[in-house]
Amino acid sequence: MYYLHTIRDTVSLPPEFFGKEIDNAVEEILRNKYERTVDKDLGVILVVYNIRDVSDGRILPGDPSTHHEVTFDALTFNLEVDEVVSGEVTELVDFGSFVRIGPVDGLVHMSQITSDFINYDRKAGTFNSKTTGRSLKKGDLVYAKVTTISIKNSVKESKIALTMRPDGLGKLDWIVEKPQKTATRKKSSKK
Repeated sequence: MYYLHTIRDTVSLPPEFFGKEIDNAVEEILRNKYERTVDKDLGVILVVYNIRDVSDGRILPGDPSTHHEVTFDALTFNLEVDEVVSGEVTELVDFGSFVRIGPVDGLVHMSQITSDFINYDRKAGTFNSKTTGRSLKKGDLVYAKVTTISIKNSVKESKIALTMRPDGLGKLDWIVEKPQKTATRKKSSKK
């Protein structure tokens, strides 16, 4: 889910940064370039930190910028299919619920909320199960499994599908529900 990566890159330092400390200028450029972006291999890049090994730089003919080799670390967020995640329900709509997982939202289609038949009560803002009486509302904490990931160029364009149908997933109180007791018959002893 959360990963640390070491990245080596070349930073172009435009002339407007020449009066600044080089380390501060490189940090500002790297943060603007990488933070809150999506990389197909790394996932969502959350934070750039520990910037080091900034080279003296070189000048290319016809380019007013200086170019510096730099090494830095990045904290990223990346999901995998079949990964079990925990999150908070942020929105309910006619077709399902959105669950916040770290910096992204995933969709649990209404058919994937529970194995029971459910319907959406728009007035109350809840999904309700007919047979078990389970309900889901905004703010509920849930466990879900990632079923599909479609990473695009931005967090908003990326799509994540989730399911809460398998046993052990869903709201915490669904997971710890006690099984219903079944009636048992006592055997009579004949003498």
